[in-house]
Amino acid sequence: MEPVLFYGVPEGCSFGAIVALEWSGLPYRLCRVEMPGVVSSDAYRRINPVGETPTLLTEDGRLLSQSMAIFHHIAARSSDASLRPAPGTPAFDRMNESLAFLNTGFFGAFAPLWYAFEHESADKQALVDMGTAKVRKAHANLDTLLGDQPWLGGEQRSLADAYFPGIARWNDFHKVVDRREFPNVQRLHDKLQEDPAVRFAHAIEEQQPARSAGGFAGHVGLEEALERAAVTGRS
Repeated sequence: MEPVLFYGVPEGCSFGAIVALEWSGLPYRLCRVEMPGVVSSDAYRRINPVGETPTLLTEDGRLLSQSMAIFHHIAARSSDASLRPAPGTPAFDRMNESLAFLNTGFFGAFAPLWYAFEHESADKQALVDMGTAKVRKAHANLDTLLGDQPWLGGEQRSLADAYFPGIARWNDFHKVVDRREFPNVQRLHDKLQEDPAVRFAHAIEEQQPARSAGGFAGHVGLEEALERAAVTGRS
């Protein structure tokens, strides 16, 4: 059985897991999860009790959540050496450093903006101001971290680069900063937008014709995925 990735739309950070699967060359299927409706439903909570995406149903029927865990699971099974640099090497450390920053400082910077967007609050402007300051600082820090390197992990693309575009687009959604103020970030963003896996992930989310350059084997519905998982609890 091919693994199944549950990805959230619109604007889910699970976008990066689709890119990573495409780069990996591994066979996989996708299950579309609409947010906020389906992702918070009782049916999906049988897959992920906290109602978040992404979740991966592995080929042996286990359920795995959290992007970092899913990325490393994919990398461990891929023959693409750039996705799984040897532990202890500079490339491995650099990849994890970049992934950690994206998953904390960069991702977290948008939290006040998402809260202001999703909730009515007397403090909405304060949240927007806070989020704007945080996103600007996160972009400046990422620009410094990237420097003149071609990829976040150094000379070769890595899981960090797969994760980046799905979060970077939140800046466009919230219209926060002009990315051109951060030339290294802009350069990486533009390069990834031309990547076939990134184009594929955009097409999948937008329900447009999508041509896989990896091992995509089609979509499955949530009910079919539940049957596959035979969920009685999480392993």
